[in-house]
Amino acid sequence: MGTTRVNFRLPEDLVQKTDVAAEITHKNRTEILKDALQQYLREVEGDERFKEAVVELYLDGRIGFDVLSEFVGRRDAEAVRASKTLLDRGDEVARDLADR
Repeated sequence: MGTTRVNFRLPEDLVQKTDVAAEITHKNRTEILKDALQQYLREVEGDERFKEAVVELYLDGRIGFDVLSEFVGRRDAEAVRASKTLLDRGDEVARDLADR
């Protein structure tokens, strides 16, 4: 998987703490921040409400299938995609009936 450069601002005290942690652990600032973000994402991914919100984003068309799979797993993502297909077809049938 490739990498993407991300620029953002942090409070100075957080940067200083990160730099101290980097020096002590012999990592660089990027590694410390990446590790912290990965840990945070592991924690929220285990929350059922978070997973439900990710599914809603997919159903609303705001994220793609691959992103959904990363958060809920391939098998659950396939089930959600199948449900979305059925829902979309149901909406099409309802519109067709309303147009008659």
